[in-house]
Amino acid sequence: MKPMPAGIGCGIVAGGAIYRGARGAAGDIGHIRATAREEVVCRCGNIGCLEAVAGGQALADALTAADIPAEHSRDVVELVRAGNPIAIRMVREAGRKLGEVLAGTVNFFNPGVIVIGGDIAEAHEHLLAGVREGIFGRSLPLATRDLRIVPSRLGDRAGVIGAATMVTEHVLSPSAVDQALAA
Repeated sequence: MKPMPAGIGCGIVAGGAIYRGARGAAGDIGHIRATAREEVVCRCGNIGCLEAVAGGQALADALTAADIPAEHSRDVVELVRAGNPIAIRMVREAGRKLGEVLAGTVNFFNPGVIVIGGDIAEAHEHLLAGVREGIFGRSLPLATRDLRIVPSRLGDRAGVIGAATMVTEHVLSPSAVDQALAA
């Protein structure tokens, strides 16, 4: 049985704090339509979602359909590292699609840095080249003048460390501590 794909998400740090949105759903960029020409059905039921066309599992499935065995996103990274030209092209195109979606964020929020993490981000140079193409091609020069786009120093551990940090922040929040002390 295949594991559930992790998806594509975005963390937003504004004013030194994580922005979670009104219902805690801020940053779910995986279900933004990647391109109008994609007719891939996403697990959410929509067509052409970024996750469905550029996520690690989508790339693994596309490679397998091209007779290049890749069961998981890590297999895609290994193929890229081994110099497989089809895997390299697919990862770069996935980066371009991710960059096009992130361009809206760049134009809206004008961030100083974008950190790319997760399994596929381990294919640094190819993925980031595509991300840069997508962002710089679709964003205003004022928003990108000093923008840095870098790989996460946490590698594929970023999601787990982020989740652990969220739990810690919740458990040790002032209201949770006050509640525990009152009990």
